[in-house]
Amino acid sequence: MQIGNISIWPNIVLAPMAGITSHPFRVLCKRHGRVGLVITELISSQAIHYKNSKTYGMFDWTDEERPVFCQLFGADPAVMAEAARVVVGHGANGVDINMGCWVPKVAKTGAGAALLKDLCQAEAVVEAVVKAVPDVPVTVKVRSGWDSADETAPRFARAAAEIGARAVTVHARFASQGFTGTADWSVIARVREAVDGRIPVIGNGDVETPQDARRMLAETGCDGVMIGRAAMGNPWLLSQIGLFLETGVLSPEPTIFERLQVARDHARLQCEVQGEAIACRELRGLLGHYFKNFHGASYIRSALTGVKTLADIEKILDEGAEYAMKRPQEESDPEETILRDTHTSPVNA
Repeated sequence: MQIGNISIWPNIVLAPMAGITSHPFRVLCKRHGRVGLVITELISSQAIHYKNSKTYGMFDWTDEERPVFCQLFGADPAVMAEAARVVVGHGANGVDINMGCWVPKVAKTGAGAALLKDLCQAEAVVEAVVKAVPDVPVTVKVRSGWDSADETAPRFARAAAEIGARAVTVHARFASQGFTGTADWSVIARVREAVDGRIPVIGNGDVETPQDARRMLAETGCDGVMIGRAAMGNPWLLSQIGLFLETGVLSPEPTIFERLQVARDHARLQCEVQGEAIACRELRGLLGHYFKNFHGASYIRSALTGVKTLADIEKILDEGAEYAMKRPQEESDPEETILRDTHTSPVNA
């Protein structure tokens, strides 16, 4: 898949996810998965305009992740253009414009998916960003539309291609749905038809297995697949999809020990990047996604909610490894509270 002057292989993209796709998770997906492109969590163009120090701290990409695009949100074309120049100046390989976020704090400003209710404004934003950063590709991520009364994605995608966007990603749900219901992949096919091969179309929504990815490509004709929530705690999924699309082979699921080790790597990297206090607060929720369908999952997730230090996390993971050695994974009951017969974590004492 070619996006502007950047070749994306394999044609698998890690979705931008707020609070998830910071540097630690992006780099883990690169190390443990076959992913052609990673995208940062969404970043406010207004915050960049006002030089918010916390926001500038989100410019955390490294060479190991490349190519990496920075996703921006905002409704003011001039401010979006300024923000695009800033992130490209800090080394982003491309800019992705968020027109899919439906959460009120974004949509009420006229940004995110709210732009799908005003296509003239949406096109003005794309045009301003394309002109601001002519040397890197600009892409757009959209929903099917704001609500089912108006499927705007196909006609917007056609206009975006004419303005100079180099790819469009379609999350095949309406903004009004949030993450509820089932993604209607047929809209991706209609967007593909609307752009008529001028730019790549990337499909997104309800891709949870390698078979889902292959089916989306076959049913919609899209050029690439974006993986979002299904990758949380499961960077191996990207590798499984890549291998399956290329060879038809399904690779085995990671063992509990592999999951524990990558969770440990995630925790250490996040603490290194963010500092222990901030990182541990975020890791309480993030690390729980690694533990599903084996003895100890319920306990580990519960214990992680109280961690304050990296040492707390390490101890919980050590206990999980110790218990996993005593009971075969295949005999697991994912919701059984375990470790009662070993020792109690200090954070729950």
